[in-house]
Amino acid sequence: MPLLHSLSIRWRLALLTGGLTFLVLCGFALVIGQLTASRIRSDFNNEMAAAVDDLRDQLQLDYDSGDIVVGNSIATYAAPNHAVIRVLKADSGTIIAETRHAPNFGLPGIAVNRTDTVNGYRVETRNTTLKIVNPPRGATFPPIPVTVQYAREISDVEATVSRVRLFLLLGVLGGSGIALALGLMLSRRALAPIARLTQTARDIGATRDPSRRVPIPGTEDEVAVLAQTLDEMLQALESSRAETEALLVRQRQFVADASHELRTPLTSVLANLELLCEVLEGERGEAARSALRSTQRMRRLVGDLLLLARADADRDVPHEPTDLAAVVIDAAAELQPVAVDHLLGVETSGAAMVDGARDELHRMALNLLQNAVQHTPPGTLVTAAVRRDGDHVTLTVSDDGPGIPPELRESAFERFVRGEGDRGGSVGLGLSIVRAVARTHGGDVVLESPPTGGARFVVTLPSLARSGEAPDGPVAPLAVRRPAGSAAR
Repeated sequence: MPLLHSLSIRWRLALLTGGLTFLVLCGFALVIGQLTASRIRSDFNNEMAAAVDDLRDQLQLDYDSGDIVVGNSIATYAAPNHAVIRVLKADSGTIIAETRHAPNFGLPGIAVNRTDTVNGYRVETRNTTLKIVNPPRGATFPPIPVTVQYAREISDVEATVSRVRLFLLLGVLGGSGIALALGLMLSRRALAPIARLTQTARDIGATRDPSRRVPIPGTEDEVAVLAQTLDEMLQALESSRAETEALLVRQRQFVADASHELRTPLTSVLANLELLCEVLEGERGEAARSALRSTQRMRRLVGDLLLLARADADRDVPHEPTDLAAVVIDAAAELQPVAVDHLLGVETSGAAMVDGARDELHRMALNLLQNAVQHTPPGTLVTAAVRRDGDHVTLTVSDDGPGIPPELRESAFERFVRGEGDRGGSVGLGLSIVRAVARTHGGDVVLESPPTGGARFVVTLPSLARSGEAPDGPVAPLAVRRPAGSAAR
């Protein structure tokens, strides 16, 4: 049955039609074959009985020649049916006449009108008397009692039966084949509306466009009901999708507007808290510094949300030619004061120009470096490398730390995902912003697991070559920070 389940409905219907036709024709052939074989054998037996009776009535003895006469001769009588004939004396079994190559069917003395099978022949035996023809004038002779044996080979009739059975078998196979072909043709035609529905569903799945309509057949059968139901479902999905998209647009607009509006009051609060931290001392000063740290974190979160909201809404920030290598160096310099317990290095091979927004690229590089610092133990080497390779610029940030756990690799770039080793108090938007910035700049970011351990993030962006730009050349690491007392690696 697994093979049957793997077939299409069209082939299953055709095979079912052909199989049922085969069974019906087999039953028909068995009945017809049996009746025909019985009729052929019965006709054979009746023909033999009639032939031997006619032969018995025509037998005569020619006095002048001493030959048995049946019309012309017994050979002529036997030829049309390929029969053999023997005429024996009833008392002694002496052969009076026989056809050529007639086998021995036994001695006379058997019962009158007996039918028997001998050596593959069906033998009909009759007792009669020979009449004398052409006797001398005035002479009379008594009739001579004889036994007439008329035989035909059974193989002749069985060959006819076999031919009939062969014809019936060919008819069964031919009828089944025709039924299979017609079943394929009819099922294809019957399933054509379903094939059109399937193709339309595939197109909708490929284009993700539920506004397309399903072709509805002009019939009133189950296929038309199915098509109508699918069309109504697509209309409902289209309406639901439109409502969802409108809701998401309103939500993105709200997040973008709220984030934008929050930046001004947060800047004012930060300025006031910085002033309070300078003038207050003791517990009040500590409280002001704690509030300042929380507000700074809130400002970063608001900035992240604003950036993600712009990316979701496909809002383009003005782009200009930007040296990604310089951006990475600035980001490393900004992170350097808080990464005193890590080894931080930057490697470039000359200018790496891209068409982008410097602030967003700075946020992307800073997030990658900060992510490596926050999730690795002290003493870990964090390296940022910028390379230009033909039409692309790559930024690779790698570390030799413990790496990202396997359960987080698939969701590392999702929003609000945080690792267990997060020591920086992040909210899990750093890598989401990296991916959003990379994609809004026509590139992407991937996570790799080097065979030597650690984690490696590779950002690929389209390259923007400057006119008159000098060819690339190796440049030594621009920034390396080692903790006090650590050995150089």
